[in-house]
Amino acid sequence: MNSEKVALVTGSTRGIGKAIALKFASSGIKVIVNGTSNEERIKKVVSEIKDAGGEALGIKADVSKKEDVDALFKEISNTFGRLDILVNNAGITRDSLLMRMSEEDWDEVIRVNLKSVFLCSKEAFRMMRKNRWGRIVNISSIVGLIGNAGQANYAAAKAGMIGVTKSLAKEFASSGILVNAVAPGFIVTDMTEKLSDKVKEAFLSMIPLKKFGQPEDIANVVAFLVSDEARYITGQIISVNGGMN
Repeated sequence: MNSEKVALVTGSTRGIGKAIALKFASSGIKVIVNGTSNEERIKKVVSEIKDAGGEALGIKADVSKKEDVDALFKEISNTFGRLDILVNNAGITRDSLLMRMSEEDWDEVIRVNLKSVFLCSKEAFRMMRKNRWGRIVNISSIVGLIGNAGQANYAAAKAGMIGVTKSLAKEFASSGILVNAVAPGFIVTDMTEKLSDKVKEAFLSMIPLKKFGQPEDIANVVAFLVSDEARYITGQIISVNGGMN
């Protein structure tokens, strides 16, 4: 990968986002580490990248808010003058059965998980089309493909990301920008660790490989999708789930 490449990974202070940021940095990509609230976590990931010999910039921004996204991309432009790769990873859960789900929990999950993709992809396109080269990877979920009881808001947002991916792949192709999505299955992160043992066991029984995935499993696929080896792949949804369907 060209060492001049610059990547923004939203929600990259932990879990899958952090693994992607570290993977990019290890291959010479300059990484913008992004988080919404915890500046210490941002600094920690940036330090980890720099200690390993990589280059990183930490920017605190709520990517579901236009004013924050505008400021984020302005700082990227002022610092690097370009953006080559965008990974839309920022996401939250507010799980509840639909009849108990509040309107606020529905709106917040759609805003953070889906509106952020709209806002960031729009700004990224403006920067990428100048060089007629770009990669956008959206981190969806198996839940967006098969649904899950108690996650109607999350499933809607993740399914929406798939629709956006396929649409933007068609819109951006003539500008040399590829758009794909990765749909993780059950990956061991802070988010999934909160689940009960009973729920984990139920998930495990549905996975043919009989083990949970690691954040690095997703990072490896994302790294491939942003590389030149994936130059003829766009508009695709890559499932990484141990055979879970």
